[in-house]
Amino acid sequence: MGKKWEAMEALFKPRALAVIGASDNPLKLGSHVMRSLMEGGYPGAIYPVNPGKEEISGVKAYASLREIQGPIDLGVIVLPAEQVPRIIQECGEKGAKAIVLITAGFKEIEDRKGRELQEEIFRLAETYGIKIIGPNTFGVINLHYPMNASFTPEFSQVKKGKISFISQSGGMSHLLAFLAMKENLGLSKIVGLGNRCNVDFWDMLDYLNEDPETQVVAMYLEGVDEPRKLIEAARRMDKRKPIITYKVGISSNSDRASQFHTGSLAGKYEIYLGAFRQAGILSVQSSEELLDTAKALCLSLLPKGNRVAVLSGQAGPGMAACDVCEKEGLSIPLFSPETQKRINALLPPLAIRTNPVDMGPAWYDSKAIRGIVEAVLDDQGIDALLLCMMYASANRPAVGMLAESLTQLERRKPILCCISAPEGIWDEEIQKLEASGIPNFQTPERAAKALANLTQYRMIFQRK
Repeated sequence: MGKKWEAMEALFKPRALAVIGASDNPLKLGSHVMRSLMEGGYPGAIYPVNPGKEEISGVKAYASLREIQGPIDLGVIVLPAEQVPRIIQECGEKGAKAIVLITAGFKEIEDRKGRELQEEIFRLAETYGIKIIGPNTFGVINLHYPMNASFTPEFSQVKKGKISFISQSGGMSHLLAFLAMKENLGLSKIVGLGNRCNVDFWDMLDYLNEDPETQVVAMYLEGVDEPRKLIEAARRMDKRKPIITYKVGISSNSDRASQFHTGSLAGKYEIYLGAFRQAGILSVQSSEELLDTAKALCLSLLPKGNRVAVLSGQAGPGMAACDVCEKEGLSIPLFSPETQKRINALLPPLAIRTNPVDMGPAWYDSKAIRGIVEAVLDDQGIDALLLCMMYASANRPAVGMLAESLTQLERRKPILCCISAPEGIWDEEIQKLEASGIPNFQTPERAAKALANLTQYRMIFQRK
């Protein structure tokens, strides 16, 4: 990516790194960092630094950074706060261009000493041209390299994908990564910004804008000290790379808590939302919505309008989807006479034929499934299709036929699904659909909300 991004490349793709404070004691974070790197398949050289050890996790250990013969690109620090300035200086002298500073005890604490320490490490980082993630971070993960420089080895199990996640909260990073694992959603990079010493949201946006492994950026945000820089970076973002933000701090209690969590003021929630809209950032209201919207934007086409057709194997889920669609400003229009005629010819008696369509027994007829879907997609008055199917023992073959039909269709309009079944049933069919650009969601409400956000981003896309 060029000289401009040398430090950021050292952060995400280091050829060699040192774990300062490495340990083989499972009660210490340095032990978990070593496990994360080794179990995650990191391809570069690992130098554990611990003056009391000759070997850690089967790897030769060093008493200090100065004893390491080769160069290092990245330092991962898990030592007490008062030792950190000295280590940053040694990293700079060693030629490291990036640091993951897991250590806490800086500006997030109610203590002048913590703020002074953070100011000191900032000055040192600027002197040596080092980019610091943290302090007070869980770490950094690049699933494409691969590198898991965190204290949670399980992050390495997240599927590789095109969504990059930036967070001020380690807890939210864990929650969202593990939700992604449960729902087979691929991520590219996971970054815990922590106290944001000299790498902030806007730095990450500028880098990810150039990153070929990132297609969508999802952010968890509590508050920033210079919101204008965030807005300017969002405006620089390629409109083909959507930014989605889950901003907390609606209540006075969460606003106050953010000051002690990462040392930043949350600020007025409504002001943030207004600024986000102007900058082309899509705002969401929950963890699930953040992931669902990222998935939809990563996999699906954008709708050209807000007119939606709902097809359901059972009436109830279709009605639930319709309620959310209408609440979010989407339209559930009548089909054209030609479309209605085609649907009527394919549906069995007693099925609900108008939009929303209860396909009922038609789910057992692959010809009917394909015919109805094609008729709806051909309708010029429909911009997107939402399909719902709930598992019952008798309808087990239905989704196989549906997946076969949908994946053979030309992708002309967005199709979103809520295909729900116990774990192990329909998993392969859902993966096949998502591989072809048709995202699936756990509930009809979540599918409808994701579709509404696709429509909202289409408006942003046209405006940018």
